[in-house]
Amino acid sequence: MTTASRGLARTWFTAGLLALLAGCASDQEKISAINAVNQGFRVEYEKQLAQKGTRLYQVRRDDAFIAMRVALAELGMRTEQQDMTLGHLAVAAPAPLPLTDEEWRSASQSDTPLLRRLIEPHVGIVANFVQFEPQGLDVVINATVLDTAKGVAVSLTVRLRERAPPRSGWPRREYVLPSAVSMGMEKIFATFERELQTGRAR
Repeated sequence: MTTASRGLARTWFTAGLLALLAGCASDQEKISAINAVNQGFRVEYEKQLAQKGTRLYQVRRDDAFIAMRVALAELGMRTEQQDMTLGHLAVAAPAPLPLTDEEWRSASQSDTPLLRRLIEPHVGIVANFVQFEPQGLDVVINATVLDTAKGVAVSLTVRLRERAPPRSGWPRREYVLPSAVSMGMEKIFATFERELQTGRAR
């Protein structure tokens, strides 16, 4: 058997094993497990928003809005809605954007232990084989740019939107991986701040 054949055989064996294990959990157990994930991830998501979701800048609001729109486009996000008067911008892209595949794998590795701890009480040993599934999901980011007494407040929120059913048959979670939220916000704001500087230099 060639190396390629052995690799293909291992892939099919792994896929078959995961399908078999997934079948060991009832639909209600899976729903309970995902509800636990949503509750646990929501807590972490809200912490990330409170700590990293809003930053203040001493710039014109219109300049900040344009810089954020350009920054998100540079990261592969497509604009779905925009209203400069309201200071609202909604963008979306297939997961794992705005993260690269490598960045997403890093976030996934960080959060897989949390995922499995949350679902293990509901599905038992099956939890050890559950993985994150970015396929079939859009990442939707809403940015708001508002004038405040202390400067222009730029805020980000993020959610997931299903485009296709999950291949595993498990229900979809509602919240983005906590590590991905943190990593994504840092990346967006860094790109935004570079664009602000570039805009000032023009």
